[in-house]
Amino acid sequence: MTTAAAIRHSLRTYYVPGRAAALDGFYARFLGPGELGFDVGSHVGDRSASFLRLGARALAVEPQPRLARLLRLLHGRTPGFTLVSALVGAEAGTATLRVNSKNPTVASASADFIAAATGAEGWEGQVWDTELTLPVTTLDALAAEHGAPDFLKIDVEGYEAVALSGLSRPPRSLSFEFTTIQRGVAADCMGRLAALGYRHFNACLGEGMRFAHETPLTAAAMADWIAALPHAANSGDVYASLEPARLAP
Repeated sequence: MTTAAAIRHSLRTYYVPGRAAALDGFYARFLGPGELGFDVGSHVGDRSASFLRLGARALAVEPQPRLARLLRLLHGRTPGFTLVSALVGAEAGTATLRVNSKNPTVASASADFIAAATGAEGWEGQVWDTELTLPVTTLDALAAEHGAPDFLKIDVEGYEAVALSGLSRPPRSLSFEFTTIQRGVAADCMGRLAALGYRHFNACLGEGMRFAHETPLTAAAMADWIAALPHAANSGDVYASLEPARLAP
């Protein structure tokens, strides 16, 4: 599969009929008209599209040049949409992004992520065959330039804890992706969020938009839940909020 074919596959996957309504129903608990959502690791921009449909503004952060061009085509003329083509890390500078040209959704700036995926069950056949040196910004710098987000979504393939280390002011709510091949990264993220003042957490598995827990968990309970997941669970997203009612099913 070529990169172009892989991107077309992502578009078919993330813009499947009916999915937009499900996304909007889920994210409406986090964002409303006039508010600001950060979509860090935007990929093909389905989350940014949802933020915009909800009447919020969307800041899409996507470092891959081909995906950034796609986002400009999809949303560049939509009021309230802003694109930043950069990596998000602990401090400003440059870093190397390793791209899987046949599956660009798993591009990563984390060598540890690629090492963990190599040979892991469920990750067979993945090859990171391209390296790009790209600019790095921080969540704090993005907030200073574009405004503090009301909701922050982070999906950066094993680089989530690094990205969170560049955040000093907690948004009202946020999410970060975790994988069962790197549970330690999730634990590091949980520690960072606890230090920022978050006390309430829930999670969704895979691409599902249904919370796994009937009531929000503590940081320790969420960390234990992730640690106990079977390897086959593969991935999911942890949600944290300063307002626990937003995490109710």
